[in-house]
Amino acid sequence: MEFTDREYCLEVWGDMACFTRPEFKVERVSYDVITPSAARAIFEAILFKRYAMRWQITKIEVLNPIKWTSVRRNEVGATANKNPIFIEEKRQQKNTLALRDVRYRIWAKLIFIPVNERPKEAFAKHQPGDDENPMKYYQMFERRASQGQCFTQPYLGTREFSASWRLVDPSTEALEAAIPETKDLGIMLYDMDFSNPKDIQAMFYRPQMSEGVIIVPPIGSKEILR
Repeated sequence: MEFTDREYCLEVWGDMACFTRPEFKVERVSYDVITPSAARAIFEAILFKRYAMRWQITKIEVLNPIKWTSVRRNEVGATANKNPIFIEEKRQQKNTLALRDVRYRIWAKLIFIPVNERPKEAFAKHQPGDDENPMKYYQMFERRASQGQCFTQPYLGTREFSASWRLVDPSTEALEAAIPETKDLGIMLYDMDFSNPKDIQAMFYRPQMSEGVIIVPPIGSKEILR
């Protein structure tokens, strides 16, 4: 069987968003637009099957003008281990420079992973059935996305900023144009490399927004900075 990948499109929007820049250690400051990792997480909230498939973001279209807002939030400045956390003792007020009134059109490919290319740990608890093929996952995603179903609530950078979304059918819909803005967005977080669980690495890239459209390179591209 010839394995292929199919591209899908979601329109995503929300009142606020914060795609945090990792270089700011104390205050939260958002990137200008959604990161590929945050976009991938939205697709994974609708459908994700470990070892069997993965999502590759291909294009991001910015539909609303980039607008900012500043808020102060209470955060817990500790990590829960064996001992309980007394929130009143660990509460910290931090400023967040976030985006407001965001709306994106996100394109992604559902990449099916053939059974013979999956690691051994993929078969420890579950053996693939006879119906294991790309179309199975295409139909699962299309059914769930068209009915507004998701395993977890998608969010825009942080869980406080939940995302609304809908499946877009480019073959039947007249697509709204992206914002007429061209900009070099600088170095941005691309995603995390989990290939070595003992040494998880951040990956970056330099997106160029042309007339509101950002082309996202594949994970193996030379444009990805490690």
